[in-house]
Formats: sequence, structure tokens, C-alpha cells
Amino acid sequence: MSTHEARLKALRDQLKADRLDGFVVPICDEHMSEYVGAYAQRLAWLTGFQGSAGAAAILPEDAAIFVDGRYTLQVRDQVDGNLWQYQSVPQTSVAAWLGENAPEGGRIGYDPWLHTKAWVEQATKALAERGAELVAVDTNPVDKIWPDQPEPSKAKLVVHPEELAGRNAHDKRQEIADWLHAKHADAVVLSALDSIAWTFNIRGKDVERTPVALAYAIVHGDATADFYVAPEKMADDVAKHLGNAVRVHDRGAFAGDFAKLKGKHVVVDPERAVSAIFKGLDDAGAIVHPMREPVVLAKAIKNPVEIAGHRAAQARDGAALSKFLRWISVEAPKGGETEISAQDKLLAFREETGLLEDLSFDTISGAGPNGAVVHYRVSEETNRPLEMNSLYLVDSGGQYRDGTTDVTRTVPIGEPTQEMRDRFTRVLKGHIALARAIFPAGTRGGQLDTLARQYLWEAGLDYAHGTGHGVGSFLSVHEGPQRIAMSAGGQAGTDEPLRAGMILSNEPGYYKTDAYGIRIENLVLVVERDVPGAEKPVLGFETLTFAPIERRLIDVSMLSAVERQWVDDYHAKVLEIVGPQLEGADRAWLEAQCAPL
Repeated sequence: MSTHEARLKALRDQLKADRLDGFVVPICDEHMSEYVGAYAQRLAWLTGFQGSAGAAAILPEDAAIFVDGRYTLQVRDQVDGNLWQYQSVPQTSVAAWLGENAPEGGRIGYDPWLHTKAWVEQATKALAERGAELVAVDTNPVDKIWPDQPEPSKAKLVVHPEELAGRNAHDKRQEIADWLHAKHADAVVLSALDSIAWTFNIRGKDVERTPVALAYAIVHGDATADFYVAPEKMADDVAKHLGNAVRVHDRGAFAGDFAKLKGKHVVVDPERAVSAIFKGLDDAGAIVHPMREPVVLAKAIKNPVEIAGHRAAQARDGAALSKFLRWISVEAPKGGETEISAQDKLLAFREETGLLEDLSFDTISGAGPNGAVVHYRVSEETNRPLEMNSLYLVDSGGQYRDGTTDVTRTVPIGEPTQEMRDRFTRVLKGHIALARAIFPAGTRGGQLDTLARQYLWEAGLDYAHGTGHGVGSFLSVHEGPQRIAMSAGGQAGTDEPLRAGMILSNEPGYYKTDAYGIRIENLVLVVERDVPGAEKPVLGFETLTFAPIERRLIDVSMLSAVERQWVDDYHAKVLEIVGPQLEGADRAWLEAQCAPL
């Protein structure tokens, strides 16, 4: 019996002991985080799936794993199809599948600290039609059978200084208090880790790749706050930084303190707070107002200091990436390099800056067919050599104290085929169309997505991921609420108006299964545009990421004069920003890469 088969059997045995007929296991923690600490990696432990989004449903005879288009190939590589049915989201959902497959009259368990209130309502309704019920558990059954489950991190909190944050924490809390008064509310619960980090100007090391700390907070209408964190994580400088207006409690006291909010009007974000928080407040007699908490938008609209920090981080990161791209152009054709050796070399170039705090996500280092796996993560088992006459895709980023980076480049090893050049140029044309877009204030990300896909669509091609996500300031590399993606399926963020100061990615791609992957990703800043004669405010994008785009993959005959000029102007800017940071062979290579088309 394989390891994961044994774990699935152990879970079924535990469910039987708990008088449950099924259970749902999402990739999630108590804060609805995208990336979670090792202690919360229940789905990976149970199934072997290493992606950052997905869920599983376990019944006495059947079990299914649910992933979106980014993980269609990956899930089949990592999860045993003899044990698990592969289900595609949004074509189906956990709730819909349970509604069709749960035993009649069955009891399906869920951990109320790992699901939203909306999901609970949806699943309850789907099961009711089957005569089954959804049952909240006090202790997660996966935790009962996971013998060496890691402990939550004990890393100390660190202060994020005002010279990097651009605003002090007291002013941020006062702004939240003013918002509460306008909403006739007494308090707001903050459970999203990046919202807490931003509000209190603190950072942590509790989640890999995202500099946040495991904590909760309740901010009140008088601008004071209750802050819940494990006592061993506090340091004297953090306590001094938080000040007397922030009352610090043990993280374990959070739910018990709901009783203090009896009769109070309390805002809770239904997208970012788990169902246990809603139920706990209801049971305590609070008057709950489900609405988006105010930090989400405030955090997304970067202030001038954060924008300056981003520019500095991008310039530094662009130089590290450019050194890597030269290295790979020289070393890969010699043979002997692999996905792992390449990603290690890129990390070394970033570490040479002396300012790298962490990667912003696990590097996607995909050679040949592995480049077609959208969120591929190399392992010793999947590690491929970088072979001649193939494509290599590297999507990576760094966490620096002044900014978070995310950039993708596609590199030919040897000679690319004409098909590769055609597909790459179509992706580039879409990237340029989005980068050059000018649009009226109030435009949503979902309205811009087509610009990036149009040249692929002309050839009957597409890609199964969004075109752009928000990015934080030394915070989460995937930050809401803004997003550029197809609006179909009600994807979160596609209906969010873009506002000046927001940072997003611009990353169209193309993936040929079992052959190669292509993606070109830069980060862009939403800026106000001065358009003569405009009858309403107009916005556009300023590109923030600077590293050469592979010219050997560009079919120049497919570009318009405007597109060629964009590439030449972009490369001139790369040379201006990155060039002074390079010397010798690196500088000479960059000059050749950035010569006009």
C-alpha cells in the first residue's frame, strides 16, 4: 500500500470513528491565506498535491480532488488517479460534487476554521437536496491522523518601518475608525494576514514566501485595537511599536473575546474571514455586518513611498535576472544544466544583492514539456535537463523589504522552431496591447483581459489562467482585490475597478501540452494619463519590471510599427535602469539584447 493510499484509508477509519460519512479538505488556514504554513498543508500531506489552490472531498467509497486550469497537468502527475477522481473548477465544485455523490442521509464533516460562510451555505444547500447534512467538527480529523504534523511557526514579529511603509500605523487605524463611523459600525475583525501586517506595520516569517505573522485583530471605532498573537512571537521593539492603543492578547483568546462584542455592530469580510468567526460572533450576540473590510482597498492603492520602494526593488531584481539570463544563454547550450541547477543559480544571483529576504513564491523552472505545466514546481523526480532546441520558462520573484517582484521570461535553448516564434510573438503582442492600454476610470480588470488574448484567439489558441493579479508591498505576491482575467465563472476581482496606485502583473502565455510553455510577465502600475480632450479621467499602465525580452523568439514580421517601437523603447529603458548595475560580459550581453529590433 502506497503512503497516500494508507493516509486515505486512515482518514476513512477516523471518519468512521467520528461518525462522519465524509470530509472536505481544502488548501487553507484559519486566515483564508493563499500560501499557508507547513502545519496547514493538509491536502498535500493527504494526497501529494503540491499546488497552492485546490480541495478534496472524501466519502466512504469515492474521493475527488478539485483544481482549476492552472493545475490540470500537475494534479495528474502528483495525485494517484486510482485513489482520486480529478475534478475541474469552475466546471464543477466541491459542493456540487457532494450534492451528487454523498450518501443519502449522510453526515459530511468540515472544519469551520477553513471555509467561508458562503461555502458552508452552498454545501449545506447541495447536501440538503440529497437528504444529507454538513457537520462542523471541533477537531480536524486530518490532524488526528497526521503523526508528525509541524507546529505553527514561533518566529518573532518584526517592525516594518515608516520609511518603507510610507504611513504610520496610528494613521492607518484612524482611517479605519473613520470608515467604521461612516458605516455606523463599532468594530471590524481583521483575519487576513496581509491586512493585519499592513495595518500595524509589522511583518513576520510564519508563512513561506509571504512575510506575515499568524495573528488576528479587532480594530474599534476609537482607533484602538485588540491584537491576538502567540506570546512567544512578541519582542520588546514590536510591543513598543504597537503602543498603548493596541492591546495584545494570546492568539488562543481570539474566539473567546467575541463575548465582549455583544450588542456591537461588527464588520466581518465574507471573502476573507472563515465561517467560525461569523458563527462565533452570532452566538456571542454581536450584530454582524458582512462587507469587505477597509484595509483591502487601502493596501492595494500604493502610496508614493511604497511605489518608490517597488521601483527600487524591481531595478535590483531586474539586474539579478539579467545576469541569470546571460548565464543561461552561455551555459545551457553546453549541456549539464537542469531545472534545479538553473533555479538555484537564479536564487544565487538574487542573494548577491544582499537584500533578498525570501522568494515571493516557489520558482517555476520549467524545461521543455514541464514549461507547459502552468504552476509547475520542480522536484528531484521531475527535474529535466535543459536540452537543445527547446524552450525554458522561468517564473520567479523576490521579497525585498522595499518591494515584492514577480517576473516571467521564456528562453530558447538552441534554435526555436517557427511555431515557437509564432506563439511567442502572439503572446508578446498581447502583452504589448495590455501594457499600452488607455482606459477610462472605472474600468474593470475583466474588461481589459481580451486585449492580451486577441492575437492568440486569432489562431484558435488561448491560455487557462488569468492575465494579471495584484501584488503587495513586501507582502503577498497575489494581492486583491484587483485582477485582470476573463469574467466568466464569477472569478473574484475581475469586476473591481482599477485605480491609480494599484500594481498588477501583465502575463499572457501559451502552453502546448507535452511540448513547451511560453509566458511573458512584467509588473505594471496603474497611473493617471493626460489625454488631450478627454471628457473623463483616464488611466493607463506604467511598466515596473525591467529585464530583456528574448529577441530570438520574436518574429519581427508579425509586429506592427507601433509594437516594434514599444519593444525598442522598453529595451532602451532596460538598458538605462539595469545597465549601470552590470559590468564586463554581463553589460556587453545586455547591450546586445537591448539593441533596436
